[in-house]
Amino acid sequence: MVSVIKIGGSLAEDRSSLVRLCQKLVFLSKKHEVTIVPGGGGFADTVRYFYDKFRLSDDIAHKMAILAMDQYGLLLKDIMGEAILAYDLDDALQYKRGLSIILPSKIMFSLDPLEHSWNVTSDSISAFIASSLKAEKLILAKDVDGIFTSDPMKDSKAKIFKRISAKNLLKENMKSCIDGFLPRILIEKQLTCYVVSGKHPERIESVLEGRRDLYTEITPYPSRALL
Repeated sequence: MVSVIKIGGSLAEDRSSLVRLCQKLVFLSKKHEVTIVPGGGGFADTVRYFYDKFRLSDDIAHKMAILAMDQYGLLLKDIMGEAILAYDLDDALQYKRGLSIILPSKIMFSLDPLEHSWNVTSDSISAFIASSLKAEKLILAKDVDGIFTSDPMKDSKAKIFKRISAKNLLKENMKSCIDGFLPRILIEKQLTCYVVSGKHPERIESVLEGRRDLYTEITPYPSRALL
């Protein structure tokens, strides 16, 4: 079964880390079915700039941010080389036995399944695509190790959650590296999600192969948080 991996746009801030991650995913795609969903990164930041400057409507900003994901996807394609670009769900299903990168604008513009707000980012879009593809796993590759009890940059005693439920994330109204809408879509679609550092590609391999490592598993069902 296919695994959907979202590559966070923040990873592009470190060129060598992003290239190393892309090379690792090309290697892993020889053993695992992998479909990439791009984040927005600096391309989405440009949309936020014009959103504030011109007071854009949420509808237009939402579409512009999705087009930013397309742009990042093209950048990833240029790094990965052999990856195939998929423009709709049928393309992704057809190519899922190799390594594909979904450019999500056509899918999201035609189906329009999510609310139009900054509360919805590429995290939630990745979850929607993973559900549509009936993916085995949804992995969010970010520039952090996972979800913590508090901001680890400000609190030296912050601990990483090995596992936490989407319901707890909603109930606690926790500020974390994921978007605010993601827990709801995980519950609705009954998806398990893994938040892992893309700067350590071996941890993504651990998730794909079912090994415990340093990352956070978000479950769609109620469960006790595990530190």
